[in-house]
Amino acid sequence: MATESETPQESVHRNTKRTGELSEAAFLLKAESLGFHVSRPWGDSERYDFILDTGPRLWRVQLKCTEVVRARGYDIQPIYAIYGQGKVVYTADQIDVLVAHIIPKDTWYVLPVDAFAPSKSLRFYPDIECKRARWESYREAWHLLRTQEPKSQDVVTRMALEAAYRPECEGCDWRRCLLHAVREALRHADKVKREI
Repeated sequence: MATESETPQESVHRNTKRTGELSEAAFLLKAESLGFHVSRPWGDSERYDFILDTGPRLWRVQLKCTEVVRARGYDIQPIYAIYGQGKVVYTADQIDVLVAHIIPKDTWYVLPVDAFAPSKSLRFYPDIECKRARWESYREAWHLLRTQEPKSQDVVTRMALEAAYRPECEGCDWRRCLLHAVREALRHADKVKREI
């Protein structure tokens, strides 16, 4: 409950959990207004907060937010804690993209995991002049989520055929080896489809 000297707004923003919840609501509104569809996983066991449906692809999104300036920039740490191991950086096996919300400026940064990993700290300068504003090219970069298509069926088939090739089949009856290759390719294609 707010004291007489605090306004209700000030007391809300002192609670970091509530700040995160407000940022999550803002993300839902922003993503839907841009034409994306948003789903939330059941529970909080996954490393991602949302699934963003762009049509041809689903993205695992980790959302981080901040409202405090530190060392002239807004700092976000793309990490999580594991009991006994300390702080760990997100990897491409866990998330596809990190979305950073700078609350006071209502500014969004969309960073593919490969762009920032294995950094443990990201500093953003949405309204502060900085010679090394490393992440500015990712400001409002929602287009990155529209340009990357999933692997096409042709690519899956080619990968399956490459995986099925066996050097020991050189010089064998081509019909027998072709049958072997097709069976292996189909098995591998099913595996690749499940991984995509």
